Amino acid sequence: MLIESQVANILNVRTYLLDQIKDFSVEQLNKIPDGFNNNIIWNLGHLTSAMQGLCYKRSGLKPAVEEQYVEPFIPGSKPEKYYNEEDVNAIKELLLSSPLKLQDDYQRGIFQEYTTVTTRYNVTLSNIDEAIDFVLFHEGLHAGYVMAMRKLV
Repeated sequence: MLIESQVANILNVRTYLLDQIKDFSVEQLNKIPDGFNNNIIWNLGHLTSAMQGLCYKRSGLKPAVEEQYVEPFIPGSKPEKYYNEEDVNAIKELLLSSPLKLQDDYQRGIFQEYTTVTTRYNVTLSNIDEAIDFVLFHEGLHAGYVMAMRKLV
């Protein structure tokens, strides 16, 4: 089934990112490199937040993760606080658990409605399947940011 392969790809990107930063300190994850307006841990939180917004909120559903891991990472935001070790561990855990929850919810058929949106990249999303496709593109975009930042922190 397509959802399983999409979620597997999302998890592959996220697992790769976590592997790339596994030896980084909490301070390094919070450091905003020159030329950037956010940091590695914000980008990781943003991946979970964006999936919640694109898939759940646009479907008229409550996010599947706690609001404290959605709102501070929405598009256009930037780090507003220092994320301590507990925060970092929670963000990393959600990075891997939220796609599995999405897959389960998709298979249970909870995504019945969708409010069409045109992203800042001029991609129009009209249903949950298009949203999930876009999530994978979005993952790659932010993976690039993380890879660039890791050389600067």
